[in-house]
Amino acid sequence: MRKNIKLTAGIAATAALALGLTACGTSSDPSSAKDSAGAADKPLVVAASPTPHADILNYVKDNLAAKAGLKLEVKEFTDYVLPNTATESGQVDANFFQHKPYLDDFNKKNNTHIVPVVNVHLEPLGLYSKSLKSVKDIKPGQTIAVPNDTTNGGRALQLLAENGLITVKPGVGTNAKLSDITDKKGLEFKELEAATVPRALNDVDAAVINGNYAIEAKLQPAKDALVLEKADGNPYANFLAVKEGNEKDARVQKLAELLDSPEVKKYIEDTYKGSVIPAFGAVK
Repeated sequence: MRKNIKLTAGIAATAALALGLTACGTSSDPSSAKDSAGAADKPLVVAASPTPHADILNYVKDNLAAKAGLKLEVKEFTDYVLPNTATESGQVDANFFQHKPYLDDFNKKNNTHIVPVVNVHLEPLGLYSKSLKSVKDIKPGQTIAVPNDTTNGGRALQLLAENGLITVKPGVGTNAKLSDITDKKGLEFKELEAATVPRALNDVDAAVINGNYAIEAKLQPAKDALVLEKADGNPYANFLAVKEGNEKDARVQKLAELLDSPEVKKYIEDTYKGSVIPAFGAVK
């Protein structure tokens, strides 16, 4: 079993200090540019969620990186905060775990300076249940668990609204909050950290779960979800990201090319069979 790499108290303290000095690490800092140039022969350290992000990176590491002249090190994190703070502080060089709406919200709230490099894949958000077989089985009085972070929470409510389970205020879209629900249709809601939602399946009637956490919980989104997000026009592609100013790092550019390669596309399609979808290209 692969062990998740966790920040020690000392590293976390260093990260916190670095966050307080973000102005020193911008792209205008000459020493920052010098460090980037001198890092060409060092391993590129990337923070990633275990599945599918770290799996995809490890495929690149084991099959493509050496031929491309890239040394790649993958560090796994099981939450949605530390990968960004570690990237901001320089504890890691890049991360791969998030989508644009989440990153925009995170940067705004934490005064961080993380930027996307290249889209890789989409993990459709889904509604799951241990006791119900169809969305039509959901009745008034039942409880649905949803992620408690701003972007994925709104995304979850939009999924429920699109499938007739709730009604929300016009125009709120994926920014919807529980307070924006105009008709709960008798349902109750339980907000939880995204990573913990799968573990709540036994305690609620249904739960909206992020694709990567569904896969980690041995769920098959394409098969097990009562309803699943549509891929067409979906703004939630997951991408490789770095601290602003490091986008041109030769190692980052090599990894971006490898992540958007035909080999990785085939790996994603063969491994996840529709539960994870390639979404290559520029971040919009």
